[in-house]
Amino acid sequence: MAEQLTLNIEGMDCPSCTSKIEGAICALPGVGNVSLNYTNQKLKLEIGAGGSAASVQKVIEKLGYKVRVNAAPEAPKRWYQTGKGRLVILAGSILALATVLSFLLPEYAGYVFATGALIALAPLARKAYAAARMGQPFTIETLVTIAVIGAIVIDEAAEASVVVFLFLIGELLEMMAAAKARRSVQALADLVPKSAYLVVGDAVSEVEADTLKIGDIIEVRPGGRVPADGTLTMGETAIDEAAVTGESMPRHKTVGDGVFAGSINTDGLIRMEVTQAAENNMIARILQMVEDAEASKAPTARFIDRFSKYYTPGVIVVAAMIAFLPPLLVGADLGLWVYKGLAILLIGCPCALVLSTPAAITSGISTGARQGLLMKGGAVLEAIGKVKTVAFDKTGTLSAGTPKVTDLVVFSGEESKMLALAAAVEAGSSHPLAKAITERAEGLEIPLATDSEALRGRGVRAMVGKVDVIVASPRYAAEITPLKPAEIDQITALETDGKTVAAVLANGKMLGIIAMRDELRPDAVKSMQTLKEMGVTAIMLTGDNARTGAALGAQLGMEVRAELMPEDKLKIIEELREKGGVAMVGDGINDAPALARADVGIAMGGGTDVALETADAALLHEQVGDVPALIDLSRTTMDNIYQNITIALGLKAVFLLTTLFGITTLWMAILADTGATVLVTLNALRLLGYKPKR
Repeated sequence: MAEQLTLNIEGMDCPSCTSKIEGAICALPGVGNVSLNYTNQKLKLEIGAGGSAASVQKVIEKLGYKVRVNAAPEAPKRWYQTGKGRLVILAGSILALATVLSFLLPEYAGYVFATGALIALAPLARKAYAAARMGQPFTIETLVTIAVIGAIVIDEAAEASVVVFLFLIGELLEMMAAAKARRSVQALADLVPKSAYLVVGDAVSEVEADTLKIGDIIEVRPGGRVPADGTLTMGETAIDEAAVTGESMPRHKTVGDGVFAGSINTDGLIRMEVTQAAENNMIARILQMVEDAEASKAPTARFIDRFSKYYTPGVIVVAAMIAFLPPLLVGADLGLWVYKGLAILLIGCPCALVLSTPAAITSGISTGARQGLLMKGGAVLEAIGKVKTVAFDKTGTLSAGTPKVTDLVVFSGEESKMLALAAAVEAGSSHPLAKAITERAEGLEIPLATDSEALRGRGVRAMVGKVDVIVASPRYAAEITPLKPAEIDQITALETDGKTVAAVLANGKMLGIIAMRDELRPDAVKSMQTLKEMGVTAIMLTGDNARTGAALGAQLGMEVRAELMPEDKLKIIEELREKGGVAMVGDGINDAPALARADVGIAMGGGTDVALETADAALLHEQVGDVPALIDLSRTTMDNIYQNITIALGLKAVFLLTTLFGITTLWMAILADTGATVLVTLNALRLLGYKPKR
């Protein structure tokens, strides 16, 4: 059986490092399922027969990277404490010395320039040689090594020294930018306190938070951070969840309400029962989702990766042709054209192009995670912005999902008996309508129900003693027993008022109806208007009756398809997909098939396991406004990617022309590549502060 292995790789500061390491490792025997995440520097792979962890580690270290096996990341260092920082200082010092000598002792300055260039080049040349031996000959280090050595050979040592110095500065800036992107997400992990107050009997003791187990009772004092996911068992308070979900206003919590690790208890003393171990709390799951998302490449990123495999060898061929064909064919000056060829090599470095997409995707996903918009990969982030239609479930999505019983209408027998039978059948169900019925029956003696059976899309039935009780939609009730005109009129009036009606039957006889209403979420109307302004069509798909759907649809200004079974929703999603991309928004439980069939499934869930695992994206705020926010974030991220690609290719095109006309020097060429890389990185980092529209 294959062994799962996770390694932490240090020294990766550009996505091109990823393909280099992956290519070398994939060539090893017994190694499979290789996935290297450039952002968090984690390498995941499987080792089977004939492979070993030692061989993998050896190959990575030969490429010039440091490996840590399942170890915690080292504390961040200042730039001048890193190997790259020290090399930049050394190369800059030698360059400065050589520049001074060029005025004082010009006959010796060239030797110092050349020496400084070779010293600074040595680590790059070792990486290029090691990569070539591992089957990766066309790397950025290879291009720079050829260009610097070529410049020294044609007696351009000063430019060679400037070139390698500027390249090292570019790598250093990439390292610093990558570290900033990593810290922006990893800062979430620091939100969970290291200690907790454990309650055992009457005693309260301080323990390490990661030792807490499911079922433990902990105490959280006013102003303190919550150390674990849990449910309140004592007290009430306001909980600030801004750090976890991005929600700015504290939420009132009372006994029975869930609380996330990392949130802040702003008011009273509370006690809560731990519901998740430390490695599976909300913060940990968000970090894992972001990590997995960053490792999942967007289609644009995959295209650029494929393009780069042919791009770099192509650059070397073009540079060689420019360097040697004019002298060979028309007797042009060899030194002049070799110089131009070397400049083309430096201009052609693909670093900025390779970085353009993953840098933006990582920033976009990180920004979303901090604002409660979780996405499972770059492909999801890219797809959301392209949707033409968003289909919404009603209960728990457009509505708050907390309906209340508004009317009890008895057609036969006593109201209390009808309500008790209905509550017996619905007991234990997590469906919002079932909860509304059981809450209304509090205080009544509820009999025990057996042989409970869900009637798909219709209701539920069970045996209560010897009575066969069904709680279902009026339409299904009409299939069981004919409804009287007065009963139909009563049902129609309630549904026209926007209420959901459940019929209660005992042994096939109609006892009465229970009407419930679930109010729309406060931001639902505004969000539908925002989607319309963005050119996105919204449609409601609900299993509720047509009159209730129409009443809510009129408030929202959207098309409604009502009285739908789960398979009906699937058919409608298929129809909508023919007109363009479709996103389905549901609660992550009842809408799983439709969520899976849509181009993008979006779960409206407060961080529940199902909501996080079922769909492509999850909205932790439980706000309808997060749907246009998600689309807007996707579109802005894609705009950022197109800007980055334009910057990377545009600068190369300009400097290619200036090189052929003899305007560009070698140091200008490397500055063009380094400058493009820096601009692309800074442009992508802008997304970390972006606030999507809601």
